[in-house]
Amino acid sequence: MTAADADELRAFKVTGDAIVEPLGGARGDVARGRAIVVDRQKGLCLLCHTGPFPDQRFQGTLAPTLAGAGARWTEGQLRLRLVDSAKLNPATIMPSYYRTEGLTRVGAAWQNKPVLTAQEVEDVVAFLATLKDPQ
Repeated sequence: MTAADADELRAFKVTGDAIVEPLGGARGDVARGRAIVVDRQKGLCLLCHTGPFPDQRFQGTLAPTLAGAGARWTEGQLRLRLVDSAKLNPATIMPSYYRTEGLTRVGAAWQNKPVLTAQEVEDVVAFLATLKDPQ
């Protein structure tokens, strides 16, 4: 994949409260997904969420815990929450990780670029889907 491919958004279809099909058709990698979730420079998930990450200090409490995410939501529901959570809750503070249109206060380095690539979204979905235990 080239840098241009990483910046280009893949088409997707929202069905109800989910994006059923993987972005670009590729399944995610669980280990890469976990790395993105705990990365405080890339995913920033732990800024707002807490979860089953005993090795990670200073986890957020602004959003639901990620523990049990795979039991609460389907992969498609997780995917939509990552791609564009505002489709479900227009007042959400969660960033749209795979949207470039209609955003405000976007830094110059991120103009017209998604925060995560399609593959990175799929990696995070694959990881979150494994989190079945609510504790």
